[in-house]
Parts: sequence; C-alpha cells; structure tokens
Amino acid sequence: METLLLSRKDVAAAIDMRDVIEGVKQGYMAYQNGSLDQPPVVSMVMPKNHADCDVKCCYNQENDAMTVKVAALFEDNGVINDLPKMMGSVLLYDSKDGNLLAIMDGGLITGTRTGAAGAVSCELFSRKDSKVVAMFGGGGQARLQIKGIKCVRDIQQVRVFSRYPQELPKYKEDIEKELGIEVVICETPAEAMDGADIAVSTTPTADFMADVSLVKPGMHIVAVGADMPGKNEWDPEIFGKADKVICDSIPQCLERGETRNAVMTGIISEKDIFAEIGEVLLGNKPSRESDDEITVFDTTGMGVQDNVTAVAVYEYAKRSGLGQRFEFI
Repeated sequence: METLLLSRKDVAAAIDMRDVIEGVKQGYMAYQNGSLDQPPVVSMVMPKNHADCDVKCCYNQENDAMTVKVAALFEDNGVINDLPKMMGSVLLYDSKDGNLLAIMDGGLITGTRTGAAGAVSCELFSRKDSKVVAMFGGGGQARLQIKGIKCVRDIQQVRVFSRYPQELPKYKEDIEKELGIEVVICETPAEAMDGADIAVSTTPTADFMADVSLVKPGMHIVAVGADMPGKNEWDPEIFGKADKVICDSIPQCLERGETRNAVMTGIISEKDIFAEIGEVLLGNKPSRESDDEITVFDTTGMGVQDNVTAVAVYEYAKRSGLGQRFEFI
C-alpha cells in the first residue's frame, strides 16, 4: 500500500481557507452530534527550549477517517533560526485496515484550521459591520486569524500589539500586501483595543495583556493562545463582563483554556458558559442577539479540526498529483 508524503509546500498548495472554514463547521457539528472518538489532549512542556507540544487524535464517523497530530510551538523559532514557530505533522490512516494513507506537515494545518475556528466564531458572534481588529501577537497565527476573519467580515484595519515589537514591521508588510488591510503598529494593548470591533489573542503568555477596562460593548473576543494550564492572555474579569462565553469544547476549555482561568478565580462558574460553538451552528443556541453584546470565544483546538482539514488536503493532493508516494509497509 502506498503512503503519500506531503511537505509544507504541498500542504500550502492544497489548503484553502474558505474550504477549511466550512470543514471546521462540519467538525464542530460532528463533535456536537457525538460522531467522534476524540481522546483528551496529551501535552508536553520543554522549558529548556521555550517550547510545548500537543498530541491530538480523532476518529470521525462522518468521514470515516482517523488522524493523529503532533504539534509543537517553539517560541524562539524565527529568531534563532529560519523555521516557523509552529512545527508538527499529521498522520492520516485508513480506518478500515489501519494503512497509513498520508504523512503531512502539521504546522500549516494547525495554523489554518485555528484561523478558520476564529473566523467561524466571528461569523456567528461579531457584529456584521465589524471593520477593525485588535491583534495581540505578530506570528504565523496572527496572520492566519486575519486571513480567516477577512473571509467572513469586511475588515479594513488591524491594530497590532506584540511584546516582541521587532516582528511587527514584517507583519504589517505581509498583511498589507497579501490582504490589502491597513495595519497600525501599536505600543500598548490599550492602543490596539481602541476602536476595535473584534479582538484576537495569539500568544503563549502567562501574564494577561488586556484588562477588563479595555473591553467595550459590542466587541467579540477570540481567545486563541491559551491552550494549556498556565497560559493567560485576557483578564479573567472579562468573562464576568461578557454576555456570552462560547467554547469549542467546554470540558477542554475548563481544563486548559482561557475559560479555566476565569472559573478558577471564581469570576464565573461552568453554568455561566453560554454554549459550545457546535450548538450554535446546529441552531440549538442563538448567535449574537444585539449590537451591544460582549462575546468571548475560547478555542483550545480539537482533533476533529485537524481531521477534517487533513482529509481535504489529502483528497486535493491525490487529485492534483502533489507529494511523494512510497511503500511504508
């Protein structure tokens, strides 16, 4: 049996943000429908190398596909070398006989499906007239979040803040060139949040950057960076101020997300969480109900997102003749 090897270049040629957004929607609904076997995330921390690593697995009954992903964030990449910060690989198996169908770059899949998740939440919960995004962080995920949101909202300006300001001139150049969106480099979180309709955080920080006073009525927040205990990008008080707190997976967000910080400090309890996003996509819970609502989407990332994205990449690669084929068994 042949196995397909797909490099980052191959994955880049096979992946499309709009298609991934639709796939992620299907994945969230499959999770809500109980169509998955998705074990808890396994994490490792490598403090010596300023890195952490997650292993996420999923069997999806709806596409009959089995995937295992190893994804690691190396904070120093791009500074001490020319590698992307997000490194990893996805293994796609034939669920009927266990044959390894494909080995593919997981960094771009992780980044794109996470950007797509933010976009899905913005389509449901940001105001339709949203035009200004506050962005915390200037790495690859900060680019892909804007790329995703641009698919669902007419974004005109990004106001970006980073604790590593040296990365921001290139961020500004890339976003303005690729997406035609004005980028304003900000010196403080308050400056970034000024006039923002949507606010997105994409950093691994343990010390939150935005306090509750910066959150105004009508704002939608996408909390991306906190994906394991110890990370904290937003003042937990914001969760108490929000009209709706939405999670990709409530159990996972309580274990390792931004929601965990708000619950552990007693700001909210589990019963105060409005919904999982799949419930909203299925029509079981409403999306935004007024222009003044403050909404927070906490995403810790699920194996099903990798699953649906990897299947789409694999099918495109087969049709297009991408990658290298070899006999694994």
